[in-house]
Amino acid sequence: MVDFEFKEKYGIDDLVQIIRLLRGEGGCPWDMQQTHQSIRNNVIEEAYEVADAVDTDDKAALCEELGDLLMQVVFHARMAEETGDFNLDQVADGVCQKLVHRHPHVFGTVKADTVGQVLDNWDAIKMEEKNQQTYTDTLLSVPRAFPGIMRAAKVQKRAAKVGFDWADSQGAWDKLHEEIDEVRAAEQSGNADAVAEEVGDLLFSVVNVTRFLKVDGEEAISKATDKFISRFDKMEQLAVSKGLNLKELTLEEMDALWDEIKQHS
Repeated sequence: MVDFEFKEKYGIDDLVQIIRLLRGEGGCPWDMQQTHQSIRNNVIEEAYEVADAVDTDDKAALCEELGDLLMQVVFHARMAEETGDFNLDQVADGVCQKLVHRHPHVFGTVKADTVGQVLDNWDAIKMEEKNQQTYTDTLLSVPRAFPGIMRAAKVQKRAAKVGFDWADSQGAWDKLHEEIDEVRAAEQSGNADAVAEEVGDLLFSVVNVTRFLKVDGEEAISKATDKFISRFDKMEQLAVSKGLNLKELTLEEMDALWDEIKQHS
């Protein structure tokens, strides 16, 4: 058993110590075996759980999930410290330096009275910091690990900042219909690679439309999925109430139940 002081209340320094003890001699075998790669997805999962707590406006859950996300940061920083790459203080220093540098209107003499001016300054400073020589560099810097819809929207927004965008939503709608026709043509050709490519273009165009409509695509598809699950559940309950089993019904019979549910929701 490691030497550890039990407390009624713990702070950030205690979290750092706990992770150090878990990773150290006599610590937890599982924690000791982890690497940046092995717990990579944990960071993503915890970030989504934070987002879910925000969406449900659950303050207690938000506090808990932020703690879990913070633990991931401390865990990664500890592993990096063990290999001499960096430590938690350097992580904190880096983000503090970035915040001060990117807010010259607060910590310096630059004038920025509107949100638009703040964002323009932020983008310019960010390009300088990351040594991005071209606007293409800003597109390439969008992480490939982002969910597809989120990545597409971010890339489109950055391209739009230099004027590479439709004049209005009509252009985006026209492109969407064009891509639908191209998917159908690819399907008829029987070329699987062409179908996959055109479906990708279609989805990219859908994101363009959502951007013009000022709709968050990720949030919209999540809500649509929730709605589908809810209606499917009601459809199944309706079937059971009528002594029916979904698996034994035809598609037409299930569609009839589905339409009945839609009329009351």
